[in-house]
Amino acid sequence: MPTKTARKRARQDAREGKKPSTQAGEFVREEMREFKRGSGNVRSRQQAIAIGLSEARRSGVKLGAPRKGKTSKATRRKARRDSAIGQGKAKPSPTRSRGAKKAARTRARRSSRPRR
Repeated sequence: MPTKTARKRARQDAREGKKPSTQAGEFVREEMREFKRGSGNVRSRQQAIAIGLSEARRSGVKLGAPRKGKTSKATRRKARRDSAIGQGKAKPSPTRSRGAKKAARTRARRSSRPRR
């Protein structure tokens, strides 16, 4: 979930006429910070970047889907869906949202459990 400050900074960048990748950088920056602190659901730098870009698309930043040769079909499909959600053309799936929340809770519970 992107913070208010990330959205605010991204909107500021948009008003200044900066590229969508610069606007999305605010969301990526936030995820990288969480990764470095060790909190959140991020496990690698690559994942932090992917989550940040996804959040940017869902917040309305006009980022397109990645190019055909660079990523899988599933990733491109998800990117298109995120963009549609951000522009108000599609609604997020409630079933998928519930699943993601449950997985996050499970991960949090596992990480807080004492190790033997």
